[in-house]
Amino acid sequence: MREESGSGESATAGSEPPERTVVHGASELVVGPDDGVEVETITDGAFAAEDGRVVAIGTTDEVLREYPAGSADVAVDADGRLVTPGFVDPHSHAVFAGDRTDEFAAKLRGKSYEDILAEGGGILRTVRAVREADEATLTANLLEHLDVMLAHGTTTVEVKSGYGLSTESELKLLRAIDAAAEAHPVSVVPTFMGAHAVPDGDDAEAYTRRVVDEQIPAVAEQGIADFCDVFCERGVFSADQSRRILEAGREAGLTPKIHADEFADVGATGVAADVGAASADHLLRTDDDGADRLVEAGVTPVLLPGTAFALGEAYADARRFLDAGTPVALATDFNPNCFARSMGFVATLGCVGMGMTPAESVRGVTHAAAEALDRADGAGGVGTLRPGAPADAVVHGVGKLVDVPYSLDVNTVETVLSKGSRVVADGRVARE
Repeated sequence: MREESGSGESATAGSEPPERTVVHGASELVVGPDDGVEVETITDGAFAAEDGRVVAIGTTDEVLREYPAGSADVAVDADGRLVTPGFVDPHSHAVFAGDRTDEFAAKLRGKSYEDILAEGGGILRTVRAVREADEATLTANLLEHLDVMLAHGTTTVEVKSGYGLSTESELKLLRAIDAAAEAHPVSVVPTFMGAHAVPDGDDAEAYTRRVVDEQIPAVAEQGIADFCDVFCERGVFSADQSRRILEAGREAGLTPKIHADEFADVGATGVAADVGAASADHLLRTDDDGADRLVEAGVTPVLLPGTAFALGEAYADARRFLDAGTPVALATDFNPNCFARSMGFVATLGCVGMGMTPAESVRGVTHAAAEALDRADGAGGVGTLRPGAPADAVVHGVGKLVDVPYSLDVNTVETVLSKGSRVVADGRVARE
């Protein structure tokens, strides 16, 4: 791959995008979704962007005729490599403190996630570490994770709070998310998840009332979070409690999302459909009726194959959604219990673990993932390289779309563009 022109400058969040960017010579250019559940590609493809937004796509000859590479501020000759939209990760818990590697060993000895949680580990252990950490430490931790995600091609990521479980600590986590977003070229989507677990010494009903009466108003006043999420699960928050939390969040201007059917079906898909959630995530125990409700309500299914892989659980049934004509979004679920930050690896698990085609899985980590964040359409839509979209793109060190999920043991990413600026070069992050 040749970088023909341009200064090679790095970009930080808030910096001005280059006036013109041109990427050409792609063996395959993934431009966005097709009419089904896969993606459309252009052979010998190219795109041009101005002021950080795509203005033209087509073959290399077509695009270079109107937008010569020599006149671009940033020009990249893909030289027969695959070019995709930047990956979109619609579900992560990437802001936290502490270490839980010993729990990995405990699971290998036969303990379940629920066993560890009941013994004071799991989420509650991370909560204790987060409450002790200062905001600067949390921000620094998140920036480190964002660097790794960016190096693996992620240009948009959702990050949840949820390891605070008190008004003060949840607001601290959201401030850390906001500070990291200001300093990093990855676009960060903040989600409030005060209803991630029930704090030590509390009960679910009393804590639900505090989330509704205290935390949500404070989060709304703070003005950072876009979404409100809840862990609707056996032994955590019931369907009724989850509904009340999400409805309160919606009234405060926070779009609902929900953790649904990870360990048991307790009615979470019905809640998601009724409150108009942007997405329902996990869906490991979802039956056909629950899947049908999500499809009918237009709720994006977000499947997290890394979680099933880490827990040694059966994978979610992606095919029931795909056969219904509903694209499936994929996400890392990156957290201390699922230490996966690579969307390329998630695409591999989507194929190997859930029987998705390579084109379905690539749509799952781009446009379908953007739909789960309500960011797939309109002027700011991500997960595509069609005109009007941000020029967030990945040049891979492989030649075909299938090579992304096929490459089990390597990161295929060579160059990443964020709004037309080169932010990863030769696999290295160029963050100031």
